Amino acid sequence: MDECCSAKGHELDQFARRGDQRRVLRLALAINGTMFVVEFAAGLIAGSAALVADSVDMLGDALVYMLSLFALDRSERSRAGAAVAKGIAILAFGIVVVMEVGAKIVHGAPPATGLMFTFGGLALAANLTCLRLLWRVRTVDVNMSSTFECSRNDVISNFGVLVAASGVLAFNSAWPDIIVGLMIATVFFRSAANVIRKAWPQFRSGVLVRGVAE
Repeated sequence: MDECCSAKGHELDQFARRGDQRRVLRLALAINGTMFVVEFAAGLIAGSAALVADSVDMLGDALVYMLSLFALDRSERSRAGAAVAKGIAILAFGIVVVMEVGAKIVHGAPPATGLMFTFGGLALAANLTCLRLLWRVRTVDVNMSSTFECSRNDVISNFGVLVAASGVLAFNSAWPDIIVGLMIATVFFRSAANVIRKAWPQFRSGVLVRGVAE
């Protein structure tokens, strides 16, 4: 009887934790999806590679939160597979940012710093909120830890946009914006490698175990 009650208690605890994770992920998804639309439009109007790069990061995180929600009630291997998919998505967005920076080098002019400060600051506030929400669930499993890492990258990117805006204002040059855009892309590549490195062994071990069982 005690063992039965203990098992049920453990299941209820798991449901409660997953319900908490689900609420956090849905709220973070809404914040990032909204900020992507707003910041991307502002980046295009301002002509800022750093702001566009930061908005792409927002879109990447929105997709990450969707994958995390998908994997929440699935097996450990499925959660690891979702984390691998996140790593690949982060890598792809890093490549998009590099392409945007390349276009900026060829055709770019100094961006509008007022828009960069305004929307970079809004994005920073939004991502700090997401980071605070995710903090308490960041160590639950590889799915949530990879999600937290993506949100942390966003905060770094937001600070980068504000630094780029300060540089453009000080030197009246597009190069601070270009350099920060490249730095954001570098953060993407590093994060993608880190997420895939952590998640791939768990995903691969699940494949091997399934193959042996069959």
